Amino acid sequence: MTRDRRKIGIGVVGTGKIGMQRARLAAQHPSVDYLAVMDIDHERARTVGEDLDADHIASSVDELVNDERVDAVVISTAEPFHLDPTLAALAAGKPILIEKPIALTLADADRIVDAVAAVGVDARVGYSMRYLQKYSVGWDNVSHGKLGNVVGITGRVYSTRAQGLAILRRSAAATPVIDIVTYLVDVASWYMAPHVPVEVVSRGHGTVFRENGFDCDDIAFSMIRYSDGTVADLGVCYMLPKGFPTAGQSIRFEVFGTDGALMIDDDHRDQMLYSEHGYQNTYATDQKMNFAFLGSRTTGEWVGDTMFGRLANETRAWLDNLITGTACHLTTVEEARGVLAVTLAIEESLDTGRSVSVSNLG
Repeated sequence: MTRDRRKIGIGVVGTGKIGMQRARLAAQHPSVDYLAVMDIDHERARTVGEDLDADHIASSVDELVNDERVDAVVISTAEPFHLDPTLAALAAGKPILIEKPIALTLADADRIVDAVAAVGVDARVGYSMRYLQKYSVGWDNVSHGKLGNVVGITGRVYSTRAQGLAILRRSAAATPVIDIVTYLVDVASWYMAPHVPVEVVSRGHGTVFRENGFDCDDIAFSMIRYSDGTVADLGVCYMLPKGFPTAGQSIRFEVFGTDGALMIDDDHRDQMLYSEHGYQNTYATDQKMNFAFLGSRTTGEWVGDTMFGRLANETRAWLDNLITGTACHLTTVEEARGVLAVTLAIEESLDTGRSVSVSNLG
């Protein structure tokens, strides 16, 4: 079977830690023959653009999205600033990949979903946990009925306060729930489709982040009930001591069904390094460790000019889909809107101590 293979141009809005890596992966793709980058910090955009030998360094979002050589756009701005560049790219008729979460409010998410429907282009949200092999293989088995009917899911994600504070300093709205639990909610709801979350009960506690000026819990656990009665128990703890040897997310994820069970160990304790020279966390730059779980960096690892891990797999899958039409399972904007509704319900339940109906969120 032959496929339509063509060259495309990619524009990247936002050249921070993730946007820079998306741009680098695009630049390496054999079917990408044009790369444009843009950032509100023009000097950073210029540095990244020159390092990647980008074809164009745009001075504004409008300039980038209306560039005739740009066929699709990556929105890699900080969480509070997804809406405007996304709407601009859609108005230009360009397919998009938005970093998660889709937005920070349901009103903004709805504007994006409505704009995508009106324009009729493909739009995805970067919940890269779907593209770590173990979660994809797990989903494939669950979707083919290997567990029978799913009756329960449990998952938790741990990291250090160094990582948590680095995220909050970048964006105070990116709480451990909005920025991290969102991955677990996305995967759980992906496994559970077509059943949807209907109710959330959450409890949390913490002093570490508040002592550092951020009004959010250090630790939170949430029970999510789905429309078929299945329950998912999802938790986050992002206040482990700075010296704890993870450089990103340490996850356990388990699914229980009438005919079987799936247990995913994603703690990264299968590859451990001790070095007198130290190991640098590239995200939380103030965290240098002698002992580290290799492979725990959330996005993945660069080895020379090759990137391994979920961000690389996801970016390549998105590019392949654009170029050849190869199927991909990146989160749709409708799915991402549902994930946002659940995380906002979790935050509301943490604040009020009451159960929250997800459907009441719009």
